[in-house]
Amino acid sequence: MALHSNTEIGRLVGVSLPTVRLWRGRYTDGGLEALGDLHRSGRPAVHDETSVIAVTLEPPPAALGVTHWSARLLADHVGVSFATVARIWRRWGLQPWKAETFKFSTDPELEAKIRDVVGLHLDPPTKAVVVCIDEKTQIQTLDCTAPILPIRPGVPEKQTSDYVRNGTTTLFVGLEIATGLVTDRCYQQHTNVEFLAFLKQVARAYPRVPLHVVCDNYATHKHPNVKAWLAKHPRVQLHFTPTGGSWLIMVEIFFGIITRQAIRRGTFHSVKDLETAIGAYIDGWNERAHPFIWTKGADEIIAHAKPSPHPKKTYDPRH
Repeated sequence: MALHSNTEIGRLVGVSLPTVRLWRGRYTDGGLEALGDLHRSGRPAVHDETSVIAVTLEPPPAALGVTHWSARLLADHVGVSFATVARIWRRWGLQPWKAETFKFSTDPELEAKIRDVVGLHLDPPTKAVVVCIDEKTQIQTLDCTAPILPIRPGVPEKQTSDYVRNGTTTLFVGLEIATGLVTDRCYQQHTNVEFLAFLKQVARAYPRVPLHVVCDNYATHKHPNVKAWLAKHPRVQLHFTPTGGSWLIMVEIFFGIITRQAIRRGTFHSVKDLETAIGAYIDGWNERAHPFIWTKGADEIIAHAKPSPHPKKTYDPRH
């Protein structure tokens, strides 16, 4: 009887399970003399780092029927150990199991709008205030079905995986880019009525100074009611990001922060509880407010925002 299973041997010596089976089979058939590598007509397996990286960067062969490499699959394909592939991937930051999305804006005024918005961040007008406005819609009021189990040494906080929905709210935020201070208001809807009411609130918060407001292309931001009010209040100017370019609005960073720190793990019995928690968080934020630092210039952003007229061709063995 074998002292170790194939799986245990693979783990001990750092090779894949098929490799263990291959060499144990050869030993069973031919003893020690059979443990030399067999003659092969094709190219010998290349075990160096460059080859593992090169194969990783190409799609798997169609015959494998997979969309991306796993470490074990590539190890068997190349003829190295799983540990070798995993080590190389860590060293070079390769993560074939991950995929991100992107979108090119088709806005005909893409470049002009990017330069306008970036200019307001990097070189804001003197004696004026720049505020980014956006809404975080349909924030759910979720409550656990059992009490939360608190954190203990070695044990994280635990919540029930099911929850009770108690309604939603929409959070409007105006972020002053020079200071990081936030103006906020929660509404049950997010039509042009609510947007205009919030725009007026922001205007009251910064009286008697030119006010430049950065916002996205949401239809309510361009409603005739909004345009009519702006015509009567010329000190307030709206600056729109390109279509598909809401990531240029700095307030999106704040939305990510408040979601992680105050909303996602919160439990709320009612919409009022949720809105109270949001207000308390923003009060604390404003006490320790700090500006976010914009680093990229318009030229760099434009270069990445447009599809290349000469895309790099990559060999795809599936075609």
